[in-house]
Amino acid sequence: MARIKGGLNAKKKHNRVLKLAKGYRGARSKQYRVAKQSVMRALASSYAGRKEKKREFRRLWITRINAAARINGLSYSRFMYGLKLAGVEMNRKMLSELAVNDAEGFATLAETAKKALEKTA
Repeated sequence: MARIKGGLNAKKKHNRVLKLAKGYRGARSKQYRVAKQSVMRALASSYAGRKEKKREFRRLWITRINAAARINGLSYSRFMYGLKLAGVEMNRKMLSELAVNDAEGFATLAETAKKALEKTA
């Protein structure tokens, strides 16, 4: 039986990594060993970044809702609790859109939350 060498597969693997490292400066885009380290770090960072993006957007939505709720005389937590008591199931993304683009609609929700809070008090 003939001996099979791994040169072709190694070359494929190297080229795959070097292709991902295209655009990096210096040795990071030319030398396999350095490129592999850079690519591994970049992929790990991009994965973490996708998770972080979700957290950042949620923070932004909460900040917008809080600002609009305070204009209507409620804190964020009281507003959200009032909506829960009133049975309004709307996610933070949509609430923040209302807060930014439809102040009157948001004011109506704030009134609904206030009434629900008064019933429990």
